[in-house]
Amino acid sequence: MRSLTLVFLAVVGMAGCGGERDLAMASKGEHAMNDGIQKSDAEWREELTAEEYHVLREKGTERAFTGAYHDEKTPGVYKCAGCGEPLFSSEAKFDSGTGWPSYYQPVSDEAVMTETDTSYGMRRTEVMCRKCGGHLGHVFEDGPKPTGLRYCINSVSLDLAPKGES
Repeated sequence: MRSLTLVFLAVVGMAGCGGERDLAMASKGEHAMNDGIQKSDAEWREELTAEEYHVLREKGTERAFTGAYHDEKTPGVYKCAGCGEPLFSSEAKFDSGTGWPSYYQPVSDEAVMTETDTSYGMRRTEVMCRKCGGHLGHVFEDGPKPTGLRYCINSVSLDLAPKGES
């Protein structure tokens, strides 16, 4: 009976993954470790606000329609609030109606990394800054052309550098 149960669980597990489109194209190096910044928890707490720390380091989520950038129209580049790495361009930003800033692609495949998130009884694809590993949000397959992806990102994990400013 135990063998039958294990076989059943293996088949169910594979079936759950097999029907999903692979979101690896959203980021080369899925499940990769961050490429650079290694800081202690104390260092992150000292450098980030309480809200930034909660989202970037504890994988929290800001409430919908409360973030600074959900309705932002200023041209520029959105950088990681944890390390300053360029992540998303205003040119790829669109209004998803979700209450969080949404983008159809990052500035490059190397800017972000992804991994499977099964928290809260859901299966989602988490998006993180490749340089510091900070949690940014999630990517979904219901975005506009040309990618069909929607990077749903917490405003607090971003800093906007307006076009023309460094």
